[in-house]
Amino acid sequence: MNTKVEKYGVKAVHRPKIKATKELDLSGALGQQIIKSETKLALRTHVQTFKKLAYM
Repeated sequence: MNTKVEKYGVKAVHRPKIKATKELDLSGALGQQIIKSETKLALRTHVQTFKKLAYM
């Protein structure tokens, strides 16, 4: 990454890795609701991708 950026005359800056601070408990009714809603969002967002994968 650094060499790619420096080719264009921009100085590369080191960014620290950000670790997740929260943990999601996906067990139980609330967890099932989260999984269902995220799945619906992914299916709605990537409709064409899933169609292409289905017909490969």
